[in-house]
Order: sequence, then C-alpha cells, then structure tokens
Amino acid sequence: METSTKNWTVISLGGSLICPDRVDADYVREFVALIKKEIEKGGHFAIITGGGRVAREYRDALLGTGESDPDMLDWMGIAATRYNAELLRLAFGALAESAIFMDPNTPTLTGKSVLVGGGYTPGHSSDGSAVALAKALGATKLVNLSNIDYVYTADPRKDPTATPIKTSNWTDFRKLLPESWDPGLNAPFDPVAARMAEEMGLEVAVMNGKNIENLGAYIEGREFIGTVIA
Repeated sequence: METSTKNWTVISLGGSLICPDRVDADYVREFVALIKKEIEKGGHFAIITGGGRVAREYRDALLGTGESDPDMLDWMGIAATRYNAELLRLAFGALAESAIFMDPNTPTLTGKSVLVGGGYTPGHSSDGSAVALAKALGATKLVNLSNIDYVYTADPRKDPTATPIKTSNWTDFRKLLPESWDPGLNAPFDPVAARMAEEMGLEVAVMNGKNIENLGAYIEGREFIGTVIA
C-alpha cells in the first residue's frame, strides 16, 4: 500500500441509505454530488458501504435453507456490501480508485480522491471495516451515516423516556451496545468496531445520512446534528 499523507475522511455509509426498500438512485446521486463538491475543496474520502435490505434478504434466504453458521451468514452479508460499494465506486467515475478494495487494512492508493469498499471478514459489520480503514489511513475521525439523527439513551420507538445523546465517551457509549456481534444486529454502532475505535482513540460522529446538508456541515467543521463519541 502506498503510504498516505492525505487527510482522509472515513465514512461508514449505512446500506439502508443506499437500499432502503430498493436501490435509491436519487440518494446515491445526491451523496456523490456532495462528496464531489468537498473534493473540489481538497477533501479525500474513504467510504465503506453497508448491505441494507439486500443483505438482510439474502441472510434470511440463507437461513431458510437451513444454514445457521454465523460466519456463513456474515459472508452472505459481506457480498451485499460489496455490491453496494461497486455501485458507489462507479458513480464517482474517474475520481475513485479503479476497483473496490477487499481488505481495509491494505487498501491500494494511487492518488485518487475516493476509496470505496464494503465488508471484509465475518465477526463484525461494515463499521468494523471502516474503523480498520481509518487505522490504515491514519484518520482520526470517522462518520457513521445511518437513519437516526442521534444515538439515544434507549430505543425511542420502545421507550418514550429515551433522550438524544449529543456527546459521549467510549466507556459510556459502549454500555448502550450489546457485548458481541450478531449478523443482522440493529445497533447504533457495531460493538466490535466500538472496541477497536476506543483502543485507537478514534472520534466517531453518528448522524442521519439522509440529511446531506448536515453531512456537509460536519465535513466543513460547521455545527451539525449528531452524536460525537470520543
């Protein structure tokens, strides 16, 4: 891997944003347009894509065949994340590296402004790949884009007393997460990735990826809506 001296912004892009019910071409176009605008200002972006509904459907189909090995279910989801990654890479055209990377620990860098990949190995979600990528690139911040504005003290859909968290440390944040990873887990951040991020001293911002302007505000260092864990 070419040694990078660039200041990379690492983004974990939730698959539910790319493919909520079906592939959302409008969202992909708006996301790419924002990143292109930031590239014109000198930005460099490394993006990990999640699997979204496609990953869940294939995981459930595999379960339906009688396969229950967590590693096999993870491999099925990883394949879906890479499909989304290929879509995003092609949407960036010549700005992106010529192929999605398979291993976030050793991405190939040839001077392009955009690097795209999906999941890597069983045992964690694409969040884990994003944290590994941040480590490989020497990045100090990671943006986690999902469909929530903030991380809450509890699931607001089930607990009316749940309140948004604007800032947190890793010790407190990890108390909100399960202890271990399970394929298909629905949590604000992968617990395996959270442990990795804490060990690295990585700052993670969790925000609603549907709000493209808000993402731009974060990238540009302006006030934004979201939760910061450091």
